[in-house]
Amino acid sequence: MSYKKTETSTIEINGTAIPAGQKLTIDVPVARLYTHTPMTMPVHVVNGMKPGPRMFVSAAIHGDEINGVEIIRRLLKSPVLKKLRGCLIAVPIVNVYGLVQHSRYLPDRRDLNRSFPGSEKGSLTARLANLFMTEIVANCTHGIDLHTGAIHRDNLPHIRGNLDHAETGKMAHAFGVPVLLNADLRDGSLRQIAADQEIPFLVYEAGEALRFNEVCIRAGLRGIISVMRHLEMLPPSRSKHPRKRIEPVVARSSSWVRAPVSGIFRVTAVLGARVHKNDILGIIADPFGERETEVTASAGGIIIGRLNLPLVNEGDALFHIARFEKADTVAARVEEFHSSYQEHL
Repeated sequence: MSYKKTETSTIEINGTAIPAGQKLTIDVPVARLYTHTPMTMPVHVVNGMKPGPRMFVSAAIHGDEINGVEIIRRLLKSPVLKKLRGCLIAVPIVNVYGLVQHSRYLPDRRDLNRSFPGSEKGSLTARLANLFMTEIVANCTHGIDLHTGAIHRDNLPHIRGNLDHAETGKMAHAFGVPVLLNADLRDGSLRQIAADQEIPFLVYEAGEALRFNEVCIRAGLRGIISVMRHLEMLPPSRSKHPRKRIEPVVARSSSWVRAPVSGIFRVTAVLGARVHKNDILGIIADPFGERETEVTASAGGIIIGRLNLPLVNEGDALFHIARFEKADTVAARVEEFHSSYQEHL
């Protein structure tokens, strides 16, 4: 294999050079708080002795999505990185402002994942986006961004990406989750910018904001390492008892089921369930139980996202359904996936 941006074994982040065979944590300065408290974006660089891809792994672009922070912590502690080829750039907390405030957004109330590529002289969010692009993305050949559902929303572990791009599709299959979503690009997202720059890039979605989910964390860690093995950044596994590989299935479309009325929401369909069109997914009742309205599936498929909050307003997104040609097969693989990661919990 041949990779761009690997002419030299030394990498430079924020003016600091990291030569081959070195591991270093760099605190990249970002804008101070109005109290004049300094803020930094921690960047962990593991530069291998031999040339290879340069891959970034990032988390907490949305500050309340913390599963990825733990995934990266475990990744950096993994002894397998001693055999690394190329370079791993890990950014566990991109939106440090949001993390401190338990918020998805930055102090200017903008969404960082709708603000790329950013601007050196723009808003606070635009400046952080620009900093991430110039210091991290510009140094890399591949990328993985870690996300969860929004607050009170739970996502089934799945990969989103431009699966029609050959290398991105191979990375997605290597990750090892049962559901791959060939999702449309969103303006200003990191995924769109990566696509514009022809960087193979995955988004891992799993779990809920402000909550750790052990299955999602384990699957994310194993998925990243599997992708690194696929890219030959790490040697093949020599485990005597390898985990059974789950062949993923690609969804070409998805849709949301929204609340037809406001009220108290009782869920009857679980995350990862196979549903048919018009199946009952839950009931919305008024607080006194005088009226009940069924929530039904608008299409058949697999539930990959679900609202956990029982208080809903008319129009709220309740279920995210991915559509497949053979949904029964996907449902069986989802069940197998969860069983394999729930061992020893």
